[in-house]
Amino acid sequence: MFDISPDLPFPMMHIHSSTKSEDHVILVDESDAELGTMEKMKAHRLGVLHRAFSAFVFNSKGEMLLQQRAHSKYHSGGLWTNTCCSHPRLGESVENAAERRLMEEMGMKSTFSSQFSFLYKAHLDQDLIEHELDHVLVGYSDDHPVPNPSEVASWRYVSVEKIREEMGANEHHFTEWFKICFDRVDSLYTPFSIDK
Repeated sequence: MFDISPDLPFPMMHIHSSTKSEDHVILVDESDAELGTMEKMKAHRLGVLHRAFSAFVFNSKGEMLLQQRAHSKYHSGGLWTNTCCSHPRLGESVENAAERRLMEEMGMKSTFSSQFSFLYKAHLDQDLIEHELDHVLVGYSDDHPVPNPSEVASWRYVSVEKIREEMGANEHHFTEWFKICFDRVDSLYTPFSIDK
């Protein structure tokens, strides 16, 4: 069930029909080339680089849809962050993964376009290490979410100016990945209209 790569100090687990792909992350190199898969919690304990995505939804007022992560989440519980984030499954595009997780977390739909990616490593609570090649996507909607309470404690549409003010006053209220990419995402917003 395990294949050992000579370049990595740990076994890479490959998905078999008896395992659930949603419990695994895709291990990648710094160019996003796939190296294998690993059980999600093990990857976060070891700090192994894996593929992730962060999706941002803007409304027609230019406000960003934020969520407060459920307090029971395996890390960063209770912190404010982008609209949704997670890890794509094996064989799933980041755009499709973002659409899937938006429905699973926020109970709403949007289409997303990939904008950029960045690499980061952060030591988090629960003795976990987030080491991700994070793909950032942007979508647009005026819908109000119907969040899954096991994923989301609260939500709000808020102006980027207000977010910047809050981050300046209480940076520790926001997730690490959100703080890293917020300014660049802000620069991507373009006004849109929704046909009613």
